[in-house]
Amino acid sequence: MSPRRTAVVTGAGRGLGRAYALALAAAGHAVIVNDLGADDGPAGAVVAEIESAGGTAVLSRHDVTDFAATRELVGLAVDTFGGLDVVVANAGILRDRTLASMTEADWDDVIAVHLKGTFTVAHHAAAHWRARAKAGADVDGRLITTTSASGLFGNIGQSNYAAAKAGIAAFTLVAAQELRPYGVSANCVAPSALTRLTEAPLRRYEGEITDRRRAELDPNWVARVVAWLCRPDTRDITGRVFDVRGPQVGIASGWHLEPTFTQPDDLDELDRALRSAIAATPPAADMEGQRHD
Repeated sequence: MSPRRTAVVTGAGRGLGRAYALALAAAGHAVIVNDLGADDGPAGAVVAEIESAGGTAVLSRHDVTDFAATRELVGLAVDTFGGLDVVVANAGILRDRTLASMTEADWDDVIAVHLKGTFTVAHHAAAHWRARAKAGADVDGRLITTTSASGLFGNIGQSNYAAAKAGIAAFTLVAAQELRPYGVSANCVAPSALTRLTEAPLRRYEGEITDRRRAELDPNWVARVVAWLCRPDTRDITGRVFDVRGPQVGIASGWHLEPTFTQPDDLDELDRALRSAIAATPPAADMEGQRHD
């Protein structure tokens, strides 16, 4: 007898993706553990860990930057378990450089894995959910994407990563509107967690990482929120961005209009009006999501 719900988690071999896969398996999902690689490696170990705990998991090495491959990834879930209920788009890489030093490959690789990789798997999942809904099925789907503090608030040396992550946040807002009629919610998480991907940058900013800091940035804090979003009683929650920094959770509210005014004809008056509006508007939030006068 197959589990009631099936989840695909991309980038699930290590770090956050591994934590998501384990949490969803513990909640009763069959999990497609997706991670690009030439052999079973870390993703195979995650599958084995889930199975040893009595859960159900299947390994996927599909490349999320490949449109055809992610169609096969969604097909793997449908063919193996009869459907797909949850997609957690988590796969990511870093190629940090300042704007003047960034290469074309640095830009293209990050955009491909993060932004295109979110689109490809979401597209094929959306097509599956739409077909089920049009066939009269009661769809209860979840699309969970991954943004970051860099994408929401900006960070030096990460113009490629920030652009991709900001794009994913905007993409998710659109997906939430488009998928709602089919019974699918779309939400975004902005995780702060200590993983292989983030350890080196964190050391540059904070120096030696203490045991207390490791506990604060354990990926399982984020996994708890992701698993919560996949519960049956959260299907009405959609179009939200959850900033999760260890045990601290915040709701990120995106761009919004501050003071508005009608342009005067006189250019000097326009200058004064613009400067007055700027002075009355708080600056953009910092990396902690806080605004300072």
